[in-house]
Amino acid sequence: MSTEELGFDLAVVGAGPGGYVAAIRAAQRGRSVCLIERDELGGVCLNWGCIPSKSLIDQAASYEKVASFESYGLKVDRTGFRYADVHARSRKAASTLSNGVLALMKKNGIHVIKASAKLDGPGSISLSNGDTVTAKDIILATGSSASTLPGFEIDESRILSSTGILDLDTLPKSLAIIGAGAVGCEFAYVMNAFGVKVTLMEVEDHLLPSADRDSSKVVERAFIGAGIDVLTGTRAVGWVPKGRGLELTLAESGEETRLVCEKVLIATGRIPNSGGLGLDTAGVDCDRRGYVRVGPDYLTTAPNIYAIGDLVETPALAHVAFKEAEIAVDAIVGRNSEPLDLTLIPSVVYCEPQVASFGLREDRAIAQGTRFRVDTFPFFGNGKAVTIGMSQGQVKLLTDPDSGEILGAHIVGHNATELIHELLLARASETLASDLASIVHAHPTLSEAIMEAAASVDGQPIHI
Repeated sequence: MSTEELGFDLAVVGAGPGGYVAAIRAAQRGRSVCLIERDELGGVCLNWGCIPSKSLIDQAASYEKVASFESYGLKVDRTGFRYADVHARSRKAASTLSNGVLALMKKNGIHVIKASAKLDGPGSISLSNGDTVTAKDIILATGSSASTLPGFEIDESRILSSTGILDLDTLPKSLAIIGAGAVGCEFAYVMNAFGVKVTLMEVEDHLLPSADRDSSKVVERAFIGAGIDVLTGTRAVGWVPKGRGLELTLAESGEETRLVCEKVLIATGRIPNSGGLGLDTAGVDCDRRGYVRVGPDYLTTAPNIYAIGDLVETPALAHVAFKEAEIAVDAIVGRNSEPLDLTLIPSVVYCEPQVASFGLREDRAIAQGTRFRVDTFPFFGNGKAVTIGMSQGQVKLLTDPDSGEILGAHIVGHNATELIHELLLARASETLASDLASIVHAHPTLSEAIMEAAASVDGQPIHI
């Protein structure tokens, strides 16, 4: 097999959200760029995460809505439902956007190489096809993989990862989900909406452990009301085959119980894909968990090698990777760029009700001794929420008790993932809650709940 040495200003390893954005930004800055990806462009997020899962969530919401049509005087026969069509639509969305990334690569003159990559040393990368790439600068953006649970090795048959469940074209009759973070809650919502018997378990004492406690309570009540079995403070400790499914052993408060289900989804987090990259050879340091050590501009411990996205210990979110890519490229081309402010990163969960937040959380504020004020406005006091039958939820603001500055915001309810950005912009621009309350909001809109929560800071809400 013939080999070739290819030279570029910048080589980007990994074509997920961080990698392809870095490649585009560098090309826009006049650099010659190659993008190396062993799988499909768009990475896990686009192909087996964010995009197909949100397609399933949207279709699940539509399917649920059909059940309420009788209250509109319309009866719908759902006996012809085919989950295979739902799955096909989610795959089409992923394929369409992956092809869109390829078009962006061509538009920006980026050389795409389909191969695995390994660092040979500073500025040199060996490829699985036998070629070598040299580059003045390198950005590592290889993402992460689903973590495993001891005793529950993923086989994508009985025991599934998030990739495995997204690849199902038929529904199981029953599903146990281990881990009630964002991924676990989103799939619990989807599967339950389509008629699967879902058991959702979490070792902590509430769902969504990284979310605002009040928000997680709203989600838990909604899930239980929808027929999901929610088991908190519960650990899965083992399993045995049971027919075509499994019998799980669960531990709760020192007592063991059994649960029989057809499939299990492991949703206990993700681990960085830092192995096999030749990091030691290039002088790139990692911590004991495999996260690459970087500075504020994402430069690693090796000159001219950067790492972004799930490889580094920042929130494993596509929009974080987008921003980190821009900051790293700015550093490479000599542009000044503001460091990433983690207090301005929105965290979102797309189950129904949705959850969205940023900034300070009550428990953390108390732990660090930060003075704060809490004000809330419930969705049941919002005309639009009541009108569309989505009155579960609230807007919660944490503000400085002296200045009225917004320190954090937490929304749970319909369209929370869209609503959060008004508050995020207010925080980023140092707009006070009183200023936000004075802005005229269209009526009826869900955004009025934000205006009312802001008015509550001065004790002047109208509709509660």
